[in-house]
Amino acid sequence: MSDAPSPARAVAVASVTEFRGRYLPIAARLAGYAALIDKYDLKVPLHHEMSAISTKNTRRKEDGWFIYPNSMYPGPDTIDNLIFALKYEGIQLLTLKHIFSRFDKTELEKAALAKRTSSYLRRLCFFYEFLMDDRLQVPDVTAGGYVDAVDTTQQYAATIPMSIKRFRVKDNLPGGPSFCPMVFKTKRIEKFISLGLSTKAKKIVENAPKDLIARAAAFLLLADSKASFAIEGENPPNDRVARWGAVISKAGQIELDKKRLVNLQRELIGDDRFVHIGLREEGGFIGRHDTFSQPEPEHLSAKAEDLEDLLEGLEIFDIYARRMHFHPVLAAACIAFGFVFIHPFEDGNGRIHRFLMHHVLAQFNYTPREIVFPISSVIYDDIARYKDVLESTTRPLLECIEWRPTESGNVDVISDSVDYYRYFDATLCSEYLFGCVQKSVEKNLPEELMFLENRDAFHRDVTDIVDMGERTIDLLLRFLRQNHGKLSRRARENEFRKLNENEVLDIEDLYKELFAGHYVEQNGT
Repeated sequence: MSDAPSPARAVAVASVTEFRGRYLPIAARLAGYAALIDKYDLKVPLHHEMSAISTKNTRRKEDGWFIYPNSMYPGPDTIDNLIFALKYEGIQLLTLKHIFSRFDKTELEKAALAKRTSSYLRRLCFFYEFLMDDRLQVPDVTAGGYVDAVDTTQQYAATIPMSIKRFRVKDNLPGGPSFCPMVFKTKRIEKFISLGLSTKAKKIVENAPKDLIARAAAFLLLADSKASFAIEGENPPNDRVARWGAVISKAGQIELDKKRLVNLQRELIGDDRFVHIGLREEGGFIGRHDTFSQPEPEHLSAKAEDLEDLLEGLEIFDIYARRMHFHPVLAAACIAFGFVFIHPFEDGNGRIHRFLMHHVLAQFNYTPREIVFPISSVIYDDIARYKDVLESTTRPLLECIEWRPTESGNVDVISDSVDYYRYFDATLCSEYLFGCVQKSVEKNLPEELMFLENRDAFHRDVTDIVDMGERTIDLLLRFLRQNHGKLSRRARENEFRKLNENEVLDIEDLYKELFAGHYVEQNGT
């Protein structure tokens, strides 16, 4: 992306029914970000919701468009459309940076000098200097109250902002210029926040016997470690699963710098004879090869020369988010998904990405100290939805980033792509992670504790029916779970052939009484 202004087309004033493959619900004129994306022919993904202006008194929200009445049309001017965008569409840092890189900044300087105290122009000036690292030729603002950089009625922001005297703006962005995903306010996220999931989890842990919590934590940790490998299509030996589980148990105890992340990769990979440990030294992609061994990417990883800067930005975001009190789940989504989109390593990115979810939640004291939420297990149960969330961010980038195949069957990104990884929209990622946390807290953790309580009761009461050792009772319980509370014919004719009919019926009745049909076959316990 060039720093020099480039010729711009006039903002389209005619009504359109389609824009870059997205159809409008009615014919309307582009406004705000859409108008400027069109004007400067920007290579940016379309936002989840774009704006257009009806020629009538129409207001509707449909198919990724918000249609406003004719009276709200901002006209063709760049600054007016930027103000419209800030007012009604929120902060899209990627699009803003592309616009700032293409237009003549004197337009902004003239507007700011003409209206020194305008809150929208002060915010635009702040974002220009934040994104471009270039000082505008305008004096400091000395009058007017401070205004939030991010409108918290539209998007989530840090709750302890930094005051920027130059434009009398409160910088409540969750990160810095080198890495700052944004999250829009949605009804789903607001509902998740209202559930108080961290408090619920801590109460569950406080009210359960310590030995029960310890056993549940061990199972959930093992299940999560197994699931994280299974998501990648791997079935590693038990010692490797246990080793990675031990790493997960240390979540919240490291700093997110490059050295620690490389150490995580080393612990995960173990045998590094055929895998490069450390940051990639060439391009990377996720996808497949065609019959001629040409790459068919579904996701393009960040360029190797950008990795150091992006990971430093991710580390700064982690520090900012904690110091400035960004919501823990939103911070975890931004960091974990940001890491996997960057894809800094040749191997291990997916599992480290899911470790980072645990790490950030623990770091913020959102997770009870005694347990980890089995997020990977929840993901594995609905792997298709997980992939959809990943692709919602990665697929649109394929149309924006220029690349060519290499002789080795890899990809070489030939356009400036670093900002696509700095400033992605993390809204869907945040909704998804919140859903995983909710299921962990409201379903997985209580069910595991209940199962362990019932298992202990089953062990105790089975011995009133027939004397058995602990391992034999565990085997009996496993057979009952696998067959929905009935002892299978095979089990009755082999392992438990010495049980008589009455004993079998009594044991089956005991199982039904304790488990009430809530538990079916599960891996592990």
